[in-house]
Amino acid sequence: MEAVLAHLRGAIERREYAIGDKLPSEAELCRTLEVSRPVLREALRALQTMGLTVSRTGKGTFVVASTVEDPTFGDYAASDLLEVRRHVEIPVAGYAARRRTPENLDHLAHLLDRMERETDTTAWVAMDTLFHLAVAEAAQNPVFRRVIEEIRDALARQSAFLNELGGRREQSNREHRAIVEALIDGSENDAVEAMAHHLDRVETTLTDIVRSPRTDTSTETPMEGGPEA
Repeated sequence: MEAVLAHLRGAIERREYAIGDKLPSEAELCRTLEVSRPVLREALRALQTMGLTVSRTGKGTFVVASTVEDPTFGDYAASDLLEVRRHVEIPVAGYAARRRTPENLDHLAHLLDRMERETDTTAWVAMDTLFHLAVAEAAQNPVFRRVIEEIRDALARQSAFLNELGGRREQSNREHRAIVEALIDGSENDAVEAMAHHLDRVETTLTDIVRSPRTDTSTETPMEGGPEA
């Protein structure tokens, strides 16, 4: 999927597909790039998240920008989402370290164990959002949980994006482990620092994806390796 995305993104950034142009049909792209339709659709979704294209039902996919500015996850731009997360989740982690119950800790530890064993990205992403909800619950303030619930869909979309394109899963597991250990210790400072570090890494990975297109594959059509299942 990364190779397909790099190929299409590179073509758009080089203006081979200008703003307003319609991309070739899915069937044509699958034939040209020799990839399966699910792989192609993942790449097309990533292009849309980056703000380079828009999909119009029954009409196809159209180019709307030639450079990536601010990816959108659901209803929220990445920059807006991260700004709110910093103002909410960092202090929430501190409150959770002071107020967490044994039940909160058991739930977080069990969830983290499952995440560290999980190999399926979709399942892991679902648990990722549950993890952040569980930290909010541990703060013992229902308003915090409501805020996280409001952005839950955007968090899931961002998590999937970062894992597919940034290989964030193992690193994120380690960051989550540090957060849980701080909560177990009841250390407000450590919990705040662990959550801040986690969000710093999210921002860094996102910035790397946005600013640094993958290796250009425009000369490798059809895609190396042939069709994927």
